[in-house]
Amino acid sequence: MSFVSFVVQLLVLFFLAPWRLGGSIPVLVFLGVLGGSIPSVAHAAAPLGFDDARHLLNRTSFAAGVEDISAFAGLTREQAVERLFAWTRNPPATPPPAWVNEPFESPRRLRGMTEESRKLALREMFQKAFELQSWWHTEMLATPSPFTEKMTLFWHNHFVSSQQKVRSPQLMYRQNALLRRHAFGNFGELLHAVARDPAMVIYLDSASNRKGQPNENFAREVMELFTLGEGNYGERDIKEAARAFTGWSINPDTGEFVFRRMAHDEGAKTVLGRTGNLDGDAVLDILLAQPQTAEFVVAKLWREFVSPDPDRAGVKRIGRVFRDAGYDIRAALRALLTSDAFYAPQNRAALVKSPVDLVVGTLRQFNFATGEVMPFVFAANQLGQRLFVPPNVKGWPGGEAWINSTTLLGRKAFLERLFRADELRPMLAAGMGGTEQPKGAARLDEGRERFMRAMMEIQFDSGRWLAQFKGGDAAAVQRVLLAVAPVNAPAPGIQGMELIRHLVQDPAYQLK
Repeated sequence: MSFVSFVVQLLVLFFLAPWRLGGSIPVLVFLGVLGGSIPSVAHAAAPLGFDDARHLLNRTSFAAGVEDISAFAGLTREQAVERLFAWTRNPPATPPPAWVNEPFESPRRLRGMTEESRKLALREMFQKAFELQSWWHTEMLATPSPFTEKMTLFWHNHFVSSQQKVRSPQLMYRQNALLRRHAFGNFGELLHAVARDPAMVIYLDSASNRKGQPNENFAREVMELFTLGEGNYGERDIKEAARAFTGWSINPDTGEFVFRRMAHDEGAKTVLGRTGNLDGDAVLDILLAQPQTAEFVVAKLWREFVSPDPDRAGVKRIGRVFRDAGYDIRAALRALLTSDAFYAPQNRAALVKSPVDLVVGTLRQFNFATGEVMPFVFAANQLGQRLFVPPNVKGWPGGEAWINSTTLLGRKAFLERLFRADELRPMLAAGMGGTEQPKGAARLDEGRERFMRAMMEIQFDSGRWLAQFKGGDAAAVQRVLLAVAPVNAPAPGIQGMELIRHLVQDPAYQLK
């Protein structure tokens, strides 16, 4: 059974009531519609057309709007990718929290605090971490360059670190800024920069790596997860590389990277067959010289933008392009996003939307008016994707891992609440202290009150959104919202908000 079939069967099982399946009709009958309406792959030199343009934009942003789809439809594959690159930007459109520029607060300060002071400091740290999540969600919603956010998120899940261990929202913000600056730049430069990034130094224990007592965490992960992949190095390579990175640390007072020469091992080392008085930078260059590094990164890009199962020949071909271009990230993306594999019918709806894709994509797709983003941060967190807090050093596995009994129901509930916000508003107003609130009711705590106010500010103008489709044509709406035909086709004559609710609750809406 294919991955897509597996996922869609789960979605059907949890999203559709048994009576709607008709009892005697096999699930695979519903799955059969997924292959019927996919357009053929266009020639690379020909205009994309509407469906290919929608596919490209939906994979490289959070949602594809009608206006952008129409503009891209007349471009060739190469022209479309170049236009995407022209839209990218490094500085975020959303100002970060003011505290990111305040004097650095070292996590070490917690050690000398009283229990009460430590609790207050941890509470403040938690609040700042949530503010950082809110800032990034806000940027994803507001940015004119969603491709930049997609790539920053991709690198965040490649060069993984977590607020839970780093315990410094300031350092996590600095790392985000670093990933953003290099998102479309040079992978070699990004690798060298990340190795010195203070959040990474803390997360992978480089600060405790010293001569005579090497800590192998960073050396192991830089080979296994950042460059070569498993099976392309040995334990001896890890031990020798760890010696090369000794002395890489941070200044606890400023949070800046510092090289402690007295803690560095100056002896000869051998890594992947190369011997010398190697330091950390030399080891990184050795890793970059291996063909497996380019192919490993390309395979991860493939899983992010094309399909869960990278084609070996395609990865090797694009890997060569990547290496020949000196690890220019744009060269790899250009080769990937103009390839036949990217537009192949079997790779449509081959990916499951991440929680961020679902939450941010839905809000952007339908032009929701929102206030504070707190409800959406909570929604993505509950569905399994807490920004700045990946589950472990390997990051979010993605794909089918996004789908389980809890998250399936949570996804459905989020969409249900979102498209019934108008109906829920009177109840929320009552809970905020309106006339329907019981006398003597305790005042809501500040966090809950903020949440309810934010929920009350959610607005969707369905009439205005549907106006872009002549006569609210159901087929045209479906063509924009779904990557493939719906599992449960809308009833004839369904229109307006009822049509929208029907399509976003269809299992196909969970795929891209």
